[in-house]
Amino acid sequence: MPMPKPSLKARALRLLSTREHSRLELGRKLARHAEEGDDVEALLDFLEKNNWLSQERFSESLIHRRSARYGASRIVAELQSHGIHGEALQELKAGLAEDETARCIDVWRRKFGVVAEDAQQKAKQMRFLIQRGFSQKAVREALKGSPDDDE
Repeated sequence: MPMPKPSLKARALRLLSTREHSRLELGRKLARHAEEGDDVEALLDFLEKNNWLSQERFSESLIHRRSARYGASRIVAELQSHGIHGEALQELKAGLAEDETARCIDVWRRKFGVVAEDAQQKAKQMRFLIQRGFSQKAVREALKGSPDDDE
């Protein structure tokens, strides 16, 4: 005998038990399994009311996962694609900008480790960091190298 299909609530709780999801992302995943009469929005409201679904936790989780590899502009773009907007996004953006130079230097050190000797190498390093979403200011600081490199 086949197992019965899980309810939308059971699917939502299973998805949320693996990692944090944004409301928009979870809604899209659940809409694929919704049958006639199922109210996905009401379920999402219920999950938020019981604090099982939280935009703040999702944002913090995404930033934690991405900040070691990507710059502020790329992380902010990903947050926007997940439906995070307004004042919350501005606060997160300010927090990311505070330590962006240090994160950029760390990514540069792991990937390249040495200051570029010619313009072609410097351009390659610069393109890599900009594609990762780091600001030009942070990239310039990273390409200078760090004081530890002189020793």
